Order: sequence, then structure tokens, then C-alpha cells
Amino acid sequence: MLSGLKILDFSTLLPGPYATLLLSDLGAEVLRVESPSRPDLVRFVPPFHEGVSTASLYLFRGKRSLALDLKKPEGVERVRELVREFDIVVEQFRPGVMERLGVGYAALREINPRAIYCSITGYGQTGPLRDRAGHDINYLALSGIAGNSGRADSGPPPFGVQVADLAGGSLHAAVAILAAVVERQRTGVGRHLDISMTDCAFALQALSAAAWLGSGAAQGPESGPLNGGSFYDYYRTSDGRYLSVGGLEPQFLERLGQVLGCEAEAPLGLSQDPADQAKLRAALAAAIAREPLAHWRERFAREDCCVEPVLTLEEAAASPLAEARGWIVRVPVKDREIRQPAMPIKWGDRRIKNQESESKPA
Repeated sequence: MLSGLKILDFSTLLPGPYATLLLSDLGAEVLRVESPSRPDLVRFVPPFHEGVSTASLYLFRGKRSLALDLKKPEGVERVRELVREFDIVVEQFRPGVMERLGVGYAALREINPRAIYCSITGYGQTGPLRDRAGHDINYLALSGIAGNSGRADSGPPPFGVQVADLAGGSLHAAVAILAAVVERQRTGVGRHLDISMTDCAFALQALSAAAWLGSGAAQGPESGPLNGGSFYDYYRTSDGRYLSVGGLEPQFLERLGQVLGCEAEAPLGLSQDPADQAKLRAALAAAIAREPLAHWRERFAREDCCVEPVLTLEEAAASPLAEARGWIVRVPVKDREIRQPAMPIKWGDRRIKNQESESKPA
């Protein structure tokens, strides 16, 4: 779908490389530019497959790589040559670094006015924190997401996925790049895209931020129906596993109460009173704690009331849903194959391939 787009990728670690992975999987040609003296740290993230980081095998999938020292004139000159052809640039340095190297947006635009230049940073090209270092956990902290998550008595959790890096940085960068491509088709010129992972993380709070900004309603851990302030929650089974219970609608609540023997307490789920929600949570917790996860998986498999088991990554990848939807692909690596997450975007007019289908080499 993106055949013909050519991307020069200077980014490292996770946000930029994941954005260009998505674009590569959709058909764009991606050429990674990496320092010969300071390799991407993702190459050293364990575990390894035959001495190569599995993270790098995934994030670099389908891309070509070029070692260039941008501190040397010949390295800068090579970039200036490449940008005539690779007219979409993705970089992830702190503001001002690419300019000092002589390959910032203004310099490359002079060579190719069609250049689309996407800068991904923690805090943006402007503002009081533009030069400050950060990681996903910091962006979540400053955006308000961490402060609105977890339990009131134990604080925010370390999330199992890098929300600000991926949902904030990668996805917004990919959307912005494609929007700029559409604009360029109309105007013939590119533009500089300023993607701040903290900006984007704040905007992800579609419900909580909108509620506070629109009404002044206070937000915090366990204060809303979707962040622990209602029965919408995880419940421990007798064998130490968990069930997710999300049936907020009346019909789901009623059936949930019938299955768990909590018919008397189930209507409390419709109440806005925290005390009523606490009573229902206690009743659900007591009922679910009586049986192991396998029992509840079998029981709720026959019900349609938004109750599902909390699976490990291994269990999720081996599930019938993963197989039917093609979550996993086999990717050639040298003389072997390695399994990786598949491109998740599906086309309605094309049959989904088997989950063990091939993908471009890593």
C-alpha cells in the first residue's frame, strides 16, 4: 500500500523504529542510518537469537541499514545525497542535534523541498523540557496517565507495554507522516513534524482528560468507572490467576450476577455510589475466588457478558484468537526462521493468512 515511499530512519530504541516498522510492513522502503561507533542500544536488549537481539530482529524487520558517521563531512554529504531519493526522514535526537550535524530540516529542505522530516522527542521541539532526557515512564508521569492509574493505596503500576513510546510516539508519528504525504501530493512540498511523546500521551486520555477539562471533575486512581472506581476490574481466582470483568451494561451485569450467584448485588453495578460499587466488588471477588481459572474459562466461554481470562503472553500467542487472526508470522533470519508479531492491520477484501505465514526478512 505504501510502495514508493522511501524513508531515511535515524531513530533508535523503540518509538521511531516501531513507527518505521509499521510503514515498512505496509510497503515503504526504509533505510536505517546508524552510527558505526554508537550502535542502537536495542541491539543489546536480551534475549538473543543466535547472538542477535530478538528486539532488534523485530524492529529492524524488512529494513536495510547503513553505517554513517555524521560527525565526519563525508557522512553528512552522503545523507545530503540520500535525501534527494529518501525524502521522508525520521529522527529521534534531542532538539538541535541534527541541526548541529548539518542534517536538520532546514538544511535538507534546501536540497529537497519535498522532504518530510519527522522529529520524535520526549517533550517536543519547544518548551521548557525540550532538552531534558526521558523515558516512557517519565512521559507517563508528566502526562497524568500514571497519576490516574493503579491503586490509591499503592500508586501507579509499571505498565507491561511502553504506552507513551508506542501509542504516543510511534503511532502518532506514523499518522503524521502519512498525513504529510497526502498534503505533499497536493502542494508538492513537505514539512517538519514535531512529535512529543508526552504531548501525545496526554491526548490519549480521551475520557479522563476530557472529563476534567470539560467539567472540572477530579481524576485519580480508582476515581472513575474504568480505572478501579467500579466493579470493572480484575479478580483473583482460587489458583492465583485473574479474570477480567468488564460488563458495565445492564444486560451483562444481570447475566454476570446469575452465573456467579450474585443476583442480589448485581444491580449495584449501575449505581454511582462508591459504597455500592465496593459491595458488588466484594461479592464478585468472593465468588470468583472459590474456583480456579480453568473453571471460569470454561464457564464464561458459554456466556456473552464481557468476562475473559487474564492470559500470559505465551497463552495469548497460542490462543484460537491469535491463530484465527494471524497474530504471528515466521520471518527468515539467515538460514532459519524466527516467530515475530505480525502486521496487525487487516484488509476486509483479503483473506487473512495463517498465523505462520511468511514476512519480509529481519
